[in-house]
Amino acid sequence: MIHVLLADDQSLIRQGLKALLELEPDLQVVGEAENGQTAIALVETLHPDVVLMDIRMPVMDGVAATREIVKRFAGTKVLVLTTFDDDQYVTAALGYGAQGYLLKDTPSEELAAAIRAVHKGYTQVGPGLFEKVMIKMSTSSDSPPAGWTDLTPREQEVLRLIADGASNREIAQKLYISEGTVKNHVTRILSQLGLRDRTQAAIFAHSFLHQFDEPS
Repeated sequence: MIHVLLADDQSLIRQGLKALLELEPDLQVVGEAENGQTAIALVETLHPDVVLMDIRMPVMDGVAATREIVKRFAGTKVLVLTTFDDDQYVTAALGYGAQGYLLKDTPSEELAAAIRAVHKGYTQVGPGLFEKVMIKMSTSSDSPPAGWTDLTPREQEVLRLIADGASNREIAQKLYISEGTVKNHVTRILSQLGLRDRTQAAIFAHSFLHQFDEPS
C-alpha cells in the first residue's frame, strides 16, 4: 500500500483527489494539509510515501515545503500537482528535489500511475513541462558545470540512460554490468556534477548532453 499525503489549500480539491485516489486498491490517503508548514508537520508524524504538493499555498508555499521535506525526510517523495506551469516554479520544485511535476488537469489514471512511479524512484514530469525546464537551463548557462570533463565515457552512458528514465537494474542489463556498479557510477556522477538526485541528473542530461557531446 502506498500512503499519500495531500497538500492543497482548497478543501474541495483535497476531497476530490482523495475520492479519486482511494478508488485505487494500492493507494491510501493518510492525511491532508492546507499549507506547506502543515504538510511538513504531517510528514513528520505520518511518514507518507508520497506527498501530492500544490505550489501556491498560504503560510508556506509548495516549493519551500518541498525543499524541507526532501532535506529532512529521505523516505518521502514529493510529486507536485498544481495549476501553474510557470517554468520558474517547475525548475525550482525539481531543483529542490521533487520527483515529479504534473498539472491538475492530468487524468486520474495517469496521476495514479505517476504516484506509483514516483514511489519507485522514477521521475514524472507532465507533457510540455520538461521542455520548459530544458529551455530554462540551456539559456542560463553557456558552458558545462564543473566536473563534466571528469566524467568517464561509461558514466556519460549511464547519465544518458538516467535521462531516458531507466532504473539501475535496466541500466545494468543494458550495459552488462552489476547493479552495484551502476549505483557507484550514479553516486560519482551526482558528486562530480554537483547534482542532488536522479531528477536533476535527468534534467542536466537532456539540456546539456546534446551541446557538449562529441559527434560519434
